[in-house]
Amino acid sequence: MSSPRPESQPAQQQTPPGTLGEMNPKPDHGEKSYRGSGRLTGKSAVVTGGDSGIGRAVAIAFAREGADVLIAYLDEHDDAKDTARYVEEAGRRCVLVAGDLSDRAHAKTVIPKAVEEFGKVDVLVNNAAFQMTHEFLEEISDEEWDHTLATNLTAMFVLTRDAVPHMPPGGSIINSSSVNSDMPSPQLAPYAMTKAGIANFTASLAQMYAERGIRANSVAPGPIWTPLIPSTMPEEKVESFGKQVPLERAGQPAEVAPVYVMLASDEASYVSGARIAVTGGNPIL
Repeated sequence: MSSPRPESQPAQQQTPPGTLGEMNPKPDHGEKSYRGSGRLTGKSAVVTGGDSGIGRAVAIAFAREGADVLIAYLDEHDDAKDTARYVEEAGRRCVLVAGDLSDRAHAKTVIPKAVEEFGKVDVLVNNAAFQMTHEFLEEISDEEWDHTLATNLTAMFVLTRDAVPHMPPGGSIINSSSVNSDMPSPQLAPYAMTKAGIANFTASLAQMYAERGIRANSVAPGPIWTPLIPSTMPEEKVESFGKQVPLERAGQPAEVAPVYVMLASDEASYVSGARIAVTGGNPIL
């Protein structure tokens, strides 16, 4: 990609879940750089957390590759509408579904809406996540623990269970894990635990649904510059974010999205049960 890659970001803070408008510098989601080649023509996709960050970059890339996209998001309406604009400018349909995926009742509405609009679900991207930085377990409330698991694990379970009956052979489930799945940051203990669970659950799905021709893979990003970072980390952590990896910088969402495109496409017909690292050089086990 030809777009410049910011190598650092100043200290900054937002209220969770964070918005793109307050970020400095603005993340690159591939708005100007991503060029599609019809790799997902005729497919329909569900992307959770698609208003910003990795989910936004994935939605834009999927649309430019020919897919219609349903974006599930919390309440960042301006960011979601802006993402939808890019999808529609690519000539594809975009459906927005707002609500808290940690609420099981709401999570159960997402796939039926996609089936109503598109008739099927070819690709499911479970990407929405919650994290918060803490130095010690004593700082973590029962409510925050439950919310983290509900957002990162239970919603994935609900959406996947609802989606597979509507997935044709060639369907693809892509779950966002993390480098924290096997290199856990102690300050992100609940989040890291859920990301390990996502990787494990995905490996089970790959074996479970192989007979139906449905593939399941996970992507393990490292430090990616998204609204989650300034809204869940102390300012000093934000300023140094990404400098610890071999490439010595945070990655951009646009640098992660092509992996999701590959896994969603028929070109990955023999790729299932994989976990792909996009970590700036940090290995995963």
